This record gives sequence, structure tokens and C-alpha cells, in this order.
Amino acid sequence: MTGSTPFRKRRLRNRGADEAGALGDGVRDDERGSSASGSASLEPANALEVASDETAAGKASGTTRTPGSRSRVGAVTDGMKEGVRKGGRAGRAGIGYLADRLIENAPRIPVRDLATLRKQFPGLGPEQLADKLVSGAANASSTVGAGVGAAAMMPVPPAMPAELAAEITGVAAVELKMIAELHEVYGRRPEGSLKQRSTAYLTSWTQERGVDVGKPSTLNAALGGQVKRELRQQIMKRMVRNLPNLMPFMVGAAVGAVMNRRDTKKLAEKIRADLRKRQVSWDALPELAPLETPDDPLRVAGGPKELES
Repeated sequence: MTGSTPFRKRRLRNRGADEAGALGDGVRDDERGSSASGSASLEPANALEVASDETAAGKASGTTRTPGSRSRVGAVTDGMKEGVRKGGRAGRAGIGYLADRLIENAPRIPVRDLATLRKQFPGLGPEQLADKLVSGAANASSTVGAGVGAAAMMPVPPAMPAELAAEITGVAAVELKMIAELHEVYGRRPEGSLKQRSTAYLTSWTQERGVDVGKPSTLNAALGGQVKRELRQQIMKRMVRNLPNLMPFMVGAAVGAVMNRRDTKKLAEKIRADLRKRQVSWDALPELAPLETPDDPLRVAGGPKELES
């Protein structure tokens, strides 16, 4: 009995190892699954079919929109288009209002005739006197630009159109006064009433050239409906040019001063070049009647003497 005990133990150990090996092979085969070739696959069953189904579903969800999503996109697009249309209508209405204001203010701008200018600046010839007028107008428009730029130190979007309108009307008044007095200096005063001359000067401002008083068609065009169309275009151009004046932190004040001075001088150069071609010397000028004084003169900001009425 005693001698057989070790043998029995070894036999039991060998049987347990064989059973454990068989059990392990069964577990591994069940987990891995069998293949046609007899080798086990590391992928779960139907893995490729599941992956392809998920990929197709993902593509479908990325490209297909529900009726609700399409209606939301359409509503946003329609809203943006309507906003642009309303903004365009408001912009056109604002430009039309500014044009009406300039036409209304033009006859109120005090203009000095040649006799008054020669008294205020004795001893100066036509070119020297014209230089004085341009210098005073450039200083005045520079002051207007700096003032609007300072007011827009911390710009608020609703106030920007009002600031641009104030700058355009202020600078236009300065430049219209300069244009009218340059016509006096070069002996090219347009005929007609105060309102007719003011409209002619306004046309000169919009077209950036002198009034040709020798061509009745020029004056007739100036007194017709064409002036409003050209005036709106000029106002739009000025508004786009003056947008940098609204930059914050006082930068707009410096930009406005420089740009307005430059623009006024460029306008004066064009007007003077046009008037020189048809200039009438002071000695050849007939005696002209003094200019009318407006009933409600518009105050024009300017230098101490160059723009005094």
C-alpha cells in the first residue's frame, strides 16, 4: 500500500494536467472562434459587417438634412437678405436726406464778393488771394474732421451715421464757401439769383470742377434734377472716405484732420485749374453788384480771417 502511493499521486497529477489542457484549448477556441482553415480569428464575429454599416450610417447622417433643418437654414438666409435690403433702403434714405440738407443750406452760406475780399486782403493779386482762401478752407475742414474724430473717441454704432452726417455737412459748407469765393476771385460769378448761384456752386462741388458761365447748358444742367443724382454719389464717396475718422482712442481725430485738409486742397486745385482757363482779369471785369446777404446765414467754422463773412 505504501509503495503504491507515489505512483497513484503521479497518475492523478498527469490526469489533471491533461484535463486542464483540454479545458484551456476549449476556452481559447470558444473565445477566438474557428475559421475555415482551422486557425482562430482575432476579430469578433460579423465585425466587418458591423463596421461597414456604421460607416454608411455616419455618411448618411452627415449629408442628409431633415426637413426641419432645411427650413431653419432657409429662414436664416431669408432673414439675412431682408436685413441687407432694409439696410440698403435706410442708407439710400439717409443719403437722400443729406442731399436735401445740402441743397437747403447752400443759399444760407455767406459769400464775400470780390470787392470785400480785396478790402480784407489788400495788396494781394488773384493767385495770392486764392491761396489765402484755400488755406483758410483747409484749416476749417481740418478742424471739422478733428472734432468729429474726437467725438467718436469711443464710437457707438447707432451714433456713427450722425457723426458722418455732421462731418459731411460741415465740410461741404466750408468747401462751398471756398468755391463761391474762388469764382469771385477769378471773375467767373454765375448769373442769376442767390438760389441759382448756390445751386451752381453745389454742382461745382459735386462735379469737382468750375462752373462754365459761358455755356447756358451747363447752368441748365446744374439747375435741373441731375444735381441730386450727382450729389448723392458725391455724398456716398465722402462717407466711404470719412469712415476712418470714426476710429477710437483719438486716432480718428488725427486721421480726420489730415484727410479733410488733403481733400479740400485737392478739390481747390481742380476748381482753380478749371477757372484759370476762363479767368477774367480784375481790370477787365465790369462793376458787379454786391452779393446778397442770406436771411438766415449759416455759421461756417474756419480760420480767424480767411473764412470770415
